[in-house]
Amino acid sequence: MALATVWDTRLSGLAWRLPVALAALCLVASSNYVINEVRDAPFDVHHPTKRNRAVPTGLVHVPLAYVQWVTLGVVGCGIAVAVSRPFALALVALWAMGCIYNLPPVRTKDRPHLDVLSEAINNPLRLCAGWFAISSSTFPPLTFLLSYWMVGCYFMAIKRFAEHRDMGAHGVASRYRASFSYYTSQRLLVAIMFYASAAMLFFGGLIIRYRLELILSFPLVALIMALYLHLAFRPNSPTEHPEKLYRERLLMILVISCAGLMILLMWVDVPQLRDLVPPSTEVQR
Repeated sequence: MALATVWDTRLSGLAWRLPVALAALCLVASSNYVINEVRDAPFDVHHPTKRNRAVPTGLVHVPLAYVQWVTLGVVGCGIAVAVSRPFALALVALWAMGCIYNLPPVRTKDRPHLDVLSEAINNPLRLCAGWFAISSSTFPPLTFLLSYWMVGCYFMAIKRFAEHRDMGAHGVASRYRASFSYYTSQRLLVAIMFYASAAMLFFGGLIIRYRLELILSFPLVALIMALYLHLAFRPNSPTEHPEKLYRERLLMILVISCAGLMILLMWVDVPQLRDLVPPSTEVQR
């Protein structure tokens, strides 16, 4: 009976914490999107489609947009304190990275490789936010965070690669994105290979340490990553516009199948894998 009471208490706690955490996260993310739109406007005018957005076309009152940016960030981080201190710190870090990415004199968005690393680090920060919204007593595995960061870098570098291919054809790449004065297709492909290798290295470490069954999902993971790179070679690639990726039927089938398989493997034990890959804690002499 006591166990049931504890479980009911935890569920009732989550019932209010999760909606509050989601609201706080949405506010902070919205704040970051606002500053991104405002600071990118002088560069978006050189993009064939982004030039038609509200800020570059003068439809937005920029001083009011700055007020909105600060208000959303402060309110979001303030609400986050009600959930837990670790959750609030994760959102403060997420908001701070939005500033580092967009605001001079740092503005990592204009700096080669730092643009990818500083944007993709939002992945593990959001992961931490979700983790701490549920539990503040534990910390996500480091291999999980690093793998999620590197796979985010992989997708972001592919986005840069596709943009560079299309914008280079118009001769305005460096005016749209300052880092394109350094990037070449070869440099971006090398970076993509590095991020893919690092992501899978840490993913493998996570699997071996925590859930060996997940190794069975690797063929689908590799196929998704290969298909995503393949899409980057299309003119006006969907990797430049992630919000349109849902139209890629094969990619969506693979992603849904992979997610379903991973969920299944988290619950279904495969003892035979332990026989194939026995744990070893000492060197055999």
